[in-house]
Amino acid sequence: MARSLAALDLSAGGLLVFDDATGAQVDHPWPPGLHTTPAEAGSSPGTVAAAPQVGRPRMGVVAREVTLLPRHWEWLSQQPGGASAALRRLVEEARRTHATRDGERQARERAYRFMSAIAGGFAGFEEASRALFAHDAEAFALRIAAWPPDVQAHLAWLARDAFAPETPDNPTP
Repeated sequence: MARSLAALDLSAGGLLVFDDATGAQVDHPWPPGLHTTPAEAGSSPGTVAAAPQVGRPRMGVVAREVTLLPRHWEWLSQQPGGASAALRRLVEEARRTHATRDGERQARERAYRFMSAIAGGFAGFEEASRALFAHDAEAFALRIAAWPPDVQAHLAWLARDAFAPETPDNPTP
């Protein structure tokens, strides 16, 4: 991606780059010194060594602060494997239980970020936003129908998981 963007002639104006996973706008050109490929990261002179990390970095464990009430700490201390193991189990259970809902929310946010940056001034933007967050796929498609085809197509792709059908296990929030 970096090579493709570097090859473009941007003398006529700028360009917006988006992360399709999040819908967030990415700054381009990248700030000097930002490593965009693993090869560039290893070739930079004067690379500062990373400080030792707390936790078990080789296993991917990252230590961070968690603030809980005393009753929560008491309950966690009584769990098999201790507080960390109990928290990991709770997080994994919540991820499984709410995977569909979380995916829909992420899709709505991803589509909205892109839509705000690209189509914020387009006719029907507010109505399309309302339809997106109301889980109304039909109204959303109707509101963006007059927008440029490439914007419509990319928005439809970004929002592809935002409009899951309502079921007893997946109520509309």
